[in-house]
Amino acid sequence: MAEASLRNGALGVRLESPEHIGAVRGRCPEALIVGLWKRSHADSAVYITPGWQEIRAVWAAGADLIAIDATARPRPEGQDLGELIRRCREELGAPLMADVDSVANGLRAAELGCTWIGTTLYGYTEATAAEQPPAWELLPALRRDLPSAVTLICEGGLTGPADAARALSAGADAVVVGTAITGVDLQVAAYVRALAD
Repeated sequence: MAEASLRNGALGVRLESPEHIGAVRGRCPEALIVGLWKRSHADSAVYITPGWQEIRAVWAAGADLIAIDATARPRPEGQDLGELIRRCREELGAPLMADVDSVANGLRAAELGCTWIGTTLYGYTEATAAEQPPAWELLPALRRDLPSAVTLICEGGLTGPADAARALSAGADAVVVGTAITGVDLQVAAYVRALAD
């Protein structure tokens, strides 16, 4: 799927787990890869590249950027977001994509040193659970207040090309399309439901 996406015009791919990152890096050596690792911890709701161990593994697997949860939620083992970002920059030289759920968290992540800000977690945190992605209202505010050098990504809830175009019009520099492309299971289930009716 990653190779087909890149061959047909995708600027890059966002991949979960060191295993998938490494496989795509081997098969598509020139690909721009935003890497992450979803791992659950009993003491925190943060699961997108939640700590230093996951960050190092994603970077070692061949990611060009590391996506991390940059919400205000407590991190596993009390790890500090600012310290993790500092270590990424100083020890690894790794650029970061901050997955956020609000304007405030996006601006804070940029101040801490993240060069990409994504609306990935809007609608998926306790604070935004009542909201429905895409994060249309976050995009103009983030674009207005973020430094111009920071890349703004709309991610979450995009269902088709019209949504992607709307995101760019609202201030995003690029979009991440996930389930609408990779959700084969959901697409098949939709066909089955429609035909059964």
